[in-house]
Amino acid sequence: MLRRTALVLAASAAALLGTVPPAAQAHSGPGSPVLPSVGVPSVKVPELGAGPGFGAGQDRLTVTVRDTGAGDGTYVLRCRPAGGDHPDVKGACGRLAELAAQGQDPFAPVPRDAMCTMQYGGDATARVEGSWRGRAVDTSFARTDGCRIARWDRLVPVLPSTGS
Repeated sequence: MLRRTALVLAASAAALLGTVPPAAQAHSGPGSPVLPSVGVPSVKVPELGAGPGFGAGQDRLTVTVRDTGAGDGTYVLRCRPAGGDHPDVKGACGRLAELAAQGQDPFAPVPRDAMCTMQYGGDATARVEGSWRGRAVDTSFARTDGCRIARWDRLVPVLPSTGS
């Protein structure tokens, strides 16, 4: 929506000032009217999810893990650009990017109607809060049945491997 508004504003400004964007000039054929440029600086339209004010441009998650046997604590994970004090920033950001490229929401809950095996994966719990790909994240993880174990394991190394 913001990108569309910015594009409409840029096109309106160009029309009012009598300029033709270079892309439009490139597509002008013989006999096509080309309006003269008046030296107006070009309007840079930010990419969706880029820069300050566009929450999708920066991923910042707080990951709190408990009772995993190793790696317990609270960590900050930043992606796009990568940073924070997470034990594996590069691996965690890479995993989130991989899931996004596959069209998966890594923070989606287990569907209510899911048929899950009745197995117990341990006492480990995690909570992930913050923003990812321009949306708020506030979700919890546990290893209380087969579906929840698979959901946790899908996010390793964002969440630590529990070895079980």
